[in-house]
Amino acid sequence: MATPDSLAPAAFGTGRAALLTLLAMLAFAANSILCRLALTQTAIDPASFTLVRIASGAASLWLIARATGHGPTGEGKRGRGRWGGGSWIGAVALLAYAAAFSFAYLSMTAGTGALLLFGAVQATMIVAGLYRGERLSPLQWGGLGLALGGLGLLLAPGLSPPDPLGALLMLAAGVAWGVYSLLGRSSRDPIATTAGNFLRAAPMAAAVALLSSAIGAVSGGGARWDTGGLVYGLLSGALASGVGYAIWYAALPALTAARAASVQLSVPVITAIAAVLALGERITPPLAIASAAVLGGIALVIAGKRRPA
Repeated sequence: MATPDSLAPAAFGTGRAALLTLLAMLAFAANSILCRLALTQTAIDPASFTLVRIASGAASLWLIARATGHGPTGEGKRGRGRWGGGSWIGAVALLAYAAAFSFAYLSMTAGTGALLLFGAVQATMIVAGLYRGERLSPLQWGGLGLALGGLGLLLAPGLSPPDPLGALLMLAAGVAWGVYSLLGRSSRDPIATTAGNFLRAAPMAAAVALLSSAIGAVSGGGARWDTGGLVYGLLSGALASGVGYAIWYAALPALTAARAASVQLSVPVITAIAAVLALGERITPPLAIASAAVLGGIALVIAGKRRPA
């Protein structure tokens, strides 16, 4: 979620702001690692993992909102009562992201998934800006072309591309998260908004898990739970999502919008490195080249000065 450029950028130089930003980026990267660990090293199924992540994230954010005084006031008061802030549209976008994210990681590495997710998120927000009348400079158009070329390289046949269905799901997750971020731009209380969206998404995640279990039962599968999968889901929801978002919102007042977008370029890189250490994944030449193209291209879009419409 964005933050206005007018918010004290000088504070970014403080040790506290830098530490908070680093912790938030580590938390965001951890979601990919934890999901991949759960789906490859435990018996839990993607729908159940999504439910645990959303439900524990809702509980964590509700506690944080209560402890910090971010309750159902202001934007969350008119007709939203017990849900706090947020909206049902935001909750649907959140659930779409989380579910597609989990199912995508059945068939792709953490590093590839994080790059596809990040590229789709940024592309969605750029397209939304163009739709609203923003214009890109030639440098930005070049950056956008470079980023799209990087994604094309990653998905190109003959270069060990990810599973097509998994790639499509991860791109869909990125679009959903981009929409979620755009919906949250106008939020006056992001912690209350995020807590409300997680609370709304929890019963929908339960419905998705039940539906997935019913479909799986017909084909001889069904819901699968075990202690390891539950622990990874709780860590992803309560810590990497709940606490991670709270830390990020604490860091945002020290960042300009451009810096807030720029530091997120580190997430796919952190994820790829962590995947090597935690999952034994390899950083292949196509992934390295595609990462440089996608992240470099997006950096040009962020750094370039937009011309008024």
